[in-house]
Amino acid sequence: MLLTYLSGCQESVTTQTSSPAATASAALWLTTPDKSALFEKQNTALRFSDSTNQFPTIEVNDAQTYQTMDGFGYTLTGGSAMLLHQMEPAARAALLGELFRTDEDNIGVSYLRISIGASDLDDSVFSYNDLPTGETDPNMDRFSLEPDRAHLIPVLKEILAINPEIKIMGSPWSPPTWMKTNNNTKGGSLKPEYHDAYARYFVKYIQGMAEEGIDIDAITIQNEPLHPGNNPSLLMLPEQQAEFIKNSLGPAFEAANIDTKIILYDHNADRPDYPISIMDDPEVKKYVDGSAFHLYGGDIEALTKVHEAHPDKNLYFTEQWIGAPGNFAGDLAWHVKNLIIGAPRNWARNVLEWNLAADPNQKPHTEGGCTKCLGAVTIDGNTATRNPAYYIIAHASKFVRPGAVRVASNIPEALPNVAYQAPDGQMVVIVLNDGKTEQTFNIRYKEQQFSSSLPVGAVGTYVW
Repeated sequence: MLLTYLSGCQESVTTQTSSPAATASAALWLTTPDKSALFEKQNTALRFSDSTNQFPTIEVNDAQTYQTMDGFGYTLTGGSAMLLHQMEPAARAALLGELFRTDEDNIGVSYLRISIGASDLDDSVFSYNDLPTGETDPNMDRFSLEPDRAHLIPVLKEILAINPEIKIMGSPWSPPTWMKTNNNTKGGSLKPEYHDAYARYFVKYIQGMAEEGIDIDAITIQNEPLHPGNNPSLLMLPEQQAEFIKNSLGPAFEAANIDTKIILYDHNADRPDYPISIMDDPEVKKYVDGSAFHLYGGDIEALTKVHEAHPDKNLYFTEQWIGAPGNFAGDLAWHVKNLIIGAPRNWARNVLEWNLAADPNQKPHTEGGCTKCLGAVTIDGNTATRNPAYYIIAHASKFVRPGAVRVASNIPEALPNVAYQAPDGQMVVIVLNDGKTEQTFNIRYKEQQFSSSLPVGAVGTYVW
């Protein structure tokens, strides 16, 4: 049940100043584990004052700053794009507007990851240079983005029409099979003699998408390079990734005047040594923007180890799934604590959930691909149902806009949180009640504070 302090008259909130004296009050957007509130703005303003009390206090200090944020969002898999593209135009426009606009009741997704070729959540496996057995094409003469023109490229163009500034990251699940040691979409490794050909494949991809009006801000070298059991997939050990970047991909990007960021690893937090060992080579490091992580293994704090080893390079959080049918209370608390709060507090510039959409049976997927991956939305014809990842991302994406800077905040017991200053000066604090009882607490900023309460497992985004 929501507390009585959440009722009352609506009051406006000034967003163009960071001074609580001028703002006077903060707004709260709330999600509760019992779904009685689902990222809903509460009908009260939380007033700043100089009064004190005995409650635990989150101290926000914008004089101490950390990384600048690139955004929050999802992987737009080929399957997600197919389901969206098959909706009637009006239904699709309404859903895309809700996802990618920032005004009114929309959530303002600002970052997307897409697959370079097929992921395991496409309806079939493909690359952009599939050839008959025994044939090769090292010059990429037969490279074609045609598979993406069916659904992905049209949907991306509609998204870009809503938000032209959205950042897009591309990640491959597998090279073309003729480049691989096992000539198969699943597993195997990249043959060293095709390093230069694969670099040309990336160049052709970025140039081809640019011709479609789609700017690829960043690429990762390989999705989950230590997991060759997916379909498609590839085993790429750190030594090979380093050699590929240093001798093939980096020089190819340089020669083609491509400024798309090159990002390492893109796998679990249990192997921070993978990107660290690559960046320890200055001849590789000069081409690299940073490294990307998932959290199916390890602890989110491992990202800070990578930051401390190479503080001049960036960190990204690029994937985490929710298993169908989902457990709303558990998924909300774990993902907010570890990803929405934990990843940025450990230097990540973005947070992406896997994946944007699936049908009621968690399809499409490849043969051997993920059969239980619950989309942020379930699309059934023209009907969209919002699932845990929709609300998890919404708590950050709507207000923590690209260019927002993470600022310092302490963590009282059972109140994990993260704080930001937005480009317009607005302050944003996301708080989870990770305790076993309802908690009342203060948020203090510039010598003034307000009090708020969250039920067990609830998430609040506070904005002033």
